[in-house]
Amino acid sequence: MEKDYLHNRKSLKPIRKSLRNYSTSAEAVLWTIIKNKQIEGLKFRRQHSIANYVVDFYCPQLNLAIELDGEFHASYQDIIRDEKRDSSLSDCGIKILRFENKIVFENPEEIINQIKNILNTSNPD
Repeated sequence: MEKDYLHNRKSLKPIRKSLRNYSTSAEAVLWTIIKNKQIEGLKFRRQHSIANYVVDFYCPQLNLAIELDGEFHASYQDIIRDEKRDSSLSDCGIKILRFENKIVFENPEEIINQIKNILNTSNPD
């Protein structure tokens, strides 16, 4: 599959736009932390689509998706669906970091450190 065909398909634009307009409080807080290249100069996009999925945040330089999980992701069926989704994204070469919403509020440094770890393993000096 061609990379351009995977990203931000026009058919998913209304969904992406709606998700951006109605983001969760955890997404809004994380966005203030990662937007404007604040972490190691890395650009992040909100509600970016890859294949038929929309991820919460995406960093093209690292091929990294960040997903925030609230109560919606707590049931067994939701966990199975997330695992299938992560597997499909991984098959597209995307690395996925998943965090519970509470981590954004209680320990945002954990998220920042994991992003930096991926950057360091992607670009060893």
